[in-house]
Amino acid sequence: MKKRKLILMGMILFIVLSAGCFFYRNSHRQIILEFGMFTGSNWDVASANSFKIIDRAIADFEKVHPNVKIHYYSGIAKEDYSEWCARKLLEGKTPDVFMVLDTDFDKFTSLGVMKNLDDLISSDNSFHKEDFFVTALDTGRNGEHQYALPYEVVPTLMFVNKSLLAKEGIAMPKEDWTWEDMDQICQTVTKDTDQNGLLDQFGTYNYSWRDALYTCGGKRYGDDHSQISFTDSRVLNAVKYIKRLSDINQGQSVTQEDFNAGRVAFMPLTFAEYRTYKTYPYRIKKYTKFQWDCITFPADQEGGNISKVDALLIGIGSRTRHETLAWEFLKQLTDTREMQMDVYRYSQGVPALRAVASSQEGVDCLQEDMDEGEQVISSTLLCHVIENGIIEPKLLQYQQVMNLADGEVSKILQENKNVDSSMKIFQRTVSKYLQQQK
Repeated sequence: MKKRKLILMGMILFIVLSAGCFFYRNSHRQIILEFGMFTGSNWDVASANSFKIIDRAIADFEKVHPNVKIHYYSGIAKEDYSEWCARKLLEGKTPDVFMVLDTDFDKFTSLGVMKNLDDLISSDNSFHKEDFFVTALDTGRNGEHQYALPYEVVPTLMFVNKSLLAKEGIAMPKEDWTWEDMDQICQTVTKDTDQNGLLDQFGTYNYSWRDALYTCGGKRYGDDHSQISFTDSRVLNAVKYIKRLSDINQGQSVTQEDFNAGRVAFMPLTFAEYRTYKTYPYRIKKYTKFQWDCITFPADQEGGNISKVDALLIGIGSRTRHETLAWEFLKQLTDTREMQMDVYRYSQGVPALRAVASSQEGVDCLQEDMDEGEQVISSTLLCHVIENGIIEPKLLQYQQVMNLADGEVSKILQENKNVDSSMKIFQRTVSKYLQQQK
């Protein structure tokens, strides 16, 4: 009996020691978190610091989690990133946390590649959705569910050639300017300055019917956010307005070269381009022949001075085996003040956290690379543009239809076609196209 007792105690001790060793080994074994990212800027501008923010975030995260190693592949260009993600998906090696391009978001959510973050958000008392710009957070939604968080935000602004306006005796437009204001300015500045019979100074370049549509007001998309009515009065007004501006040019095409030479008054410009070409050394390569700045877009009477807002998103792979750590690292990148301030320091976008974007430290970061006496865009205006901006649906079908619409509007402008009848015919074409896709 005594011997049996000793054997039993020995077995229990062995089990306890084995369990202890198992838990000790597992608690101290190194965990590898895979992070998917691309090199350079998401906004197609020069970027020499694409790894600085990530490397700092990784160092801080690994310091707090000594048994975690975050690994990423360097040197993946943005244009190759979608293919890289697809290959990883086919290999069953989707990263635990990864950047998501706009063109991939709808595909990844529909295929179940990205984790639905709703439960992680609702169960984390340290995470507050209201800290983010609403528009920025909404870029990571599909339907009612949050699949990704915004890392940095970039609104589109209206570039203004201040030198050209000053030469024509025109005051800089105010933040609440209208379509009529822009129309009048374009008519005034468009002229043949060298008297050779051809126009050589113009009002706008690259300002599209979509830009005008954003400022029309009212509901733009169908209930499922996948369709737009091309016979809606606001759509027709936007196309007619663009046609009106185009007609001022008397059939002449306005080129990027015209704009670069300072012969155009207005052009849409992303905030990333604004930051890049307002600072050294890139400012010496572009737009050095004239003074320029950015303001809001002009608005229709029923609309507002708003424009498109984009965001670079980061999500979690649905197959991750380290959900808690992946969520913590995602928050490290998107929901910490220091990491988000680094967006101002080392990137060309705006932090997704409202408080960071509007902070004095953020304003100082923007100002430090500007020329002396050059006033940076106000943080109040910047935050207003982002918070009230327009997010285009990322649904593939929507983008395909809108690309078709771009072609139709170009044809209307080039062939001087009637807007109402052309868009009515186009609506029937779109309806047939959508039926075929079902």
